[in-house]
Amino acid sequence: MASGLGVALFSSAVFGLSGSFAKALLETGWTPGAAVTARLTGAALVLAVPAVAALRGRWHQLRNNWLTIGLFGLIGVAACQLFYFNAVARLSVGVALLLEYLAPVLIVLWLWAASRRRPGPLTIAGTLLSLAGLFLVLDLTGAVKIDVVGVLWGIAAAVCLAIYFFITATENDNLPPIVLASGGLMVGAVVMWLAAATGLLPMAASTADTRLGPWVTPWWVALGGLVLLATVLAYVSGIMAARALGSKVASFVSLTEVLFAVIWAWLLLGELPGPVQLLGGILIVGGVVLVRWDESRRPAPLDAALDHANDVEPVP
Repeated sequence: MASGLGVALFSSAVFGLSGSFAKALLETGWTPGAAVTARLTGAALVLAVPAVAALRGRWHQLRNNWLTIGLFGLIGVAACQLFYFNAVARLSVGVALLLEYLAPVLIVLWLWAASRRRPGPLTIAGTLLSLAGLFLVLDLTGAVKIDVVGVLWGIAAAVCLAIYFFITATENDNLPPIVLASGGLMVGAVVMWLAAATGLLPMAASTADTRLGPWVTPWWVALGGLVLLATVLAYVSGIMAARALGSKVASFVSLTEVLFAVIWAWLLLGELPGPVQLLGGILIVGGVVLVRWDESRRPAPLDAALDHANDVEPVP
């Protein structure tokens, strides 16, 4: 348990780097589409080797699970990440990620409306707490007005994350997590390249130096960190953590990604949400903890939606 917890915290720490590395590229002229495409393509190529090894020649697993892999790649990888990077381009990294982490609250509201079954008291309390936190994060009464378009991108990322939870709700022992991750990254990369080729997605990159904290580095340092640290290493360590701790415990620990993302953005970009936004972030994360804690104690429709949510991350 102790070693699994350490691996899970490490996974959250490297996942939290994605926003900072991406923003460093975006500030030099990269478009969100170009950053996402480069990240997915590089990570898919690197993870293809261990994925093929995990298949051990059982290629029928890909044929039998093509729909799951396709939906994961389209929604959990390409759309979720593109929307998140668009939010990062307009908001601070911490605020963008907090908006995306409203996904469990969206699941609660959707299941409540669809089934007309009232959630448990802790789930309701957690939902209200997160919504109150959202109000503070947006700082609607503050002197500095937050970018509305960026907020909409962040909420769109949360919707994609919620859909991803539903896609991966049912445990599938016939498809190794590393294969799902690699296959999803490949599908996402292909989708992004097709969107760029048809002119639907603006693509622009730059070879200008990036600034990370006190260092001025070549562009490939930020891109390499985005691919190798925030994607490949984060994926592998996340899968190891989920297997060691179980998906429910690992999903709780994954909430620390918000904390790490804020710390990295502060150290590497000089970004730090205001006191009111930090308080709102604490309320959002606390609300999500209550929702997951309540659903982990009793069988319910939402339990399935969150049970295996951390077996493979949706590429924040």
